[in-house]
Amino acid sequence: MSVLRKYVFALGPLAAAALWGGMYVVSKWSFALVPPVTLGFFRVALGAGALWLWLRVAGGSDAERPGREDWPALAGLGGWVTLTIVAQFLGTELTNASQGSLLTVLTPVFVVLLGAALLGERVTTPKAAGIALAAVGTAVVVAGQYDVRSVAAGNAAGVLLLVVASVAWAGFTVWGLPVVREYSALTAATYATIAATPMLGVLAAAELWYLGGPLGALSLGPESLLAIGYLGLASTAAAWYLWYKGLEYVPAGTVAVFFFLQPVVGTALATALLGEQVGPEFVVGSLMIGTSVWVVSRERAADTAPDQQPGET
Repeated sequence: MSVLRKYVFALGPLAAAALWGGMYVVSKWSFALVPPVTLGFFRVALGAGALWLWLRVAGGSDAERPGREDWPALAGLGGWVTLTIVAQFLGTELTNASQGSLLTVLTPVFVVLLGAALLGERVTTPKAAGIALAAVGTAVVVAGQYDVRSVAAGNAAGVLLLVVASVAWAGFTVWGLPVVREYSALTAATYATIAATPMLGVLAAAELWYLGGPLGALSLGPESLLAIGYLGLASTAAAWYLWYKGLEYVPAGTVAVFFFLQPVVGTALATALLGEQVGPEFVVGSLMIGTSVWVVSRERAADTAPDQQPGET
């Protein structure tokens, strides 16, 4: 594989961050129609079906099935997915937009820490500086979009759940890397999502029972179906594959930096589609985040030999 193609695939997490940019807005709006855990189940079930079909069509090495020795690891990835979705959606329902945007900063930090502790990845000075710059840039973007005083307001349990979701997604990223490197991004994303579906199904059934039954708790009209379609096909099937695709070629800590682009993309979409206004803070923060991604990507490019194979660090 050429070096150019390798770095094109390494930008997969950038596309994933773009797809996730509008996820908080869509999910927050959808909770009035579908309860959060049930919405998460629909999202993952649809994503699992789409990924499975994609895997069957892809054929070749991408269609290689993991052996029985990998089933515990895949079930574990399904557990990380389940914890991420439940904590993320419940936390989003209980918090405000500024808290959700700002707490995305924690996910890359946890990925870098777990990558260093479990995978032996080096936290170099440029990488640490890039992450710090991106974190500050995210805070600047959020400060320009929301009333900063609202960050401290809201439900403490919701904030805690969003922190748990950040840790869980970091676990999904780091623990999934061996499966990605042994098989493929598509295989890992597909079987992890399939493993999560029955777990979320049980929790969704419990949620609907608690709320008084499925008919009284659901409102599956055209709007909710469109939201589920976006969450399942775009922010799950496509985005999770693209996120893992980056792990085929670069370390987990490097991939994590692209996560900081979520609030930038979300704000840009809100401006373009909803007519929201942005101030100079958005420009300054976006430049800081873009610079941080360039710094970390440049470090990786300098450290990679032309004939290095995907997965070598």
